[in-house]
Parts: sequence; structure tokens; C-alpha cells
Amino acid sequence: MVFTRKRETLGLVLFATALLSLPSPLLAQIDPSKPAGVTKHVVAPKAREDVARDSVVALAKAQLGRRYVLGGERPDEGFDCSGLIRYIMSGLELRLPRTAALQALIGREVPKDTERLKPGDLLTFGKGSRITHVGVYIGNGRYIHASSGAGKVVESHMDRTPNSLVRSWRGVRRLMTGDTIRLSDAG
Repeated sequence: MVFTRKRETLGLVLFATALLSLPSPLLAQIDPSKPAGVTKHVVAPKAREDVARDSVVALAKAQLGRRYVLGGERPDEGFDCSGLIRYIMSGLELRLPRTAALQALIGREVPKDTERLKPGDLLTFGKGSRITHVGVYIGNGRYIHASSGAGKVVESHMDRTPNSLVRSWRGVRRLMTGDTIRLSDAG
């Protein structure tokens, strides 16, 4: 089981990397001004962003059930919250800082509005003004995070009531936009 999960995770990382390294002519869009079946080759940053978001969600889901380990950054050893996010984003060759507090400073700030969230956005949590936890939004009001309380990587709903174990949602950081994920500008 462990060997299969490692292989599956590696496969997802390689798949995401391969998709993101395709030359832009391979990312084609249908040109509605031409007859059916004729394509216009263009750089499609929106399509690449969607592929990247799907890859992040798939890689995050592949980590569900992995054990929680303070300071953990790898599937075979376990994860803490920021180690999980670092691992997931490394699949897109994005290098993130080590702590949740520092991860809360990268990317573009997005208003804290569930209607504006996109899969792959980082969700930050904390007590007072301090950021102490981070997770990745996967869509439909849900996110994945390494939970010390549960002792493993879990999927949770956004509307959880804060308590002594559940920290308050503090903000959103967007790492994947047409500006930050670039593959090729040639078309």
C-alpha cells in the first residue's frame, strides 16, 4: 500500500510537470471564426492555470490519510501543515517558505470570500493576528490540510466552527495566476 501511494504521488507530480512543460503550440483552442476542425494555436494561460490547479488538487488528495508529523515534508515520513503545502506546490516547481506564517505572505492576497476561492488557493488560519496553520482549497467549500488534532492529512469543510483545536480562517493567498505560472510566451 505504501509503495503504491508513493508511486501514485510520483506519477501525479510527473504528470503535472509534463503537462506544464508542453510547448504552447500543443495547447490549442478552437477558433470559432474558422470551419470546424481548424484550430488556432495560441498560448493558453487560462488552460495551463486550470491544469495546474487540477494537478494541485490531485496531489493534495493523494496525501489524504498520511500521518501528521511536526516538521514533516515528505509522504514517507509524514507532514505538518506547511510541509504538506510545500510538498504539493513543489510538484509545480514552486518553492515555498517553510512555515505557515511565511507562506501566508507569498502570492497574491485574495479577499476572504468563499465565492472567490479557486482550487489550489492557500488558506491561512490562526489565533489573533498570528498565522499558525495553512491548507489548500480543493473546491466545493472544502480544503485539505495536515491536522495535528486528527494526526493525519484530512479534508475539511470551510464552515467549521473555530474552537480550541480548530483555528479561525484568516486569509487566502493565490499562487497560480496567468502571471505566476508561465510555461512559454512563444505562440
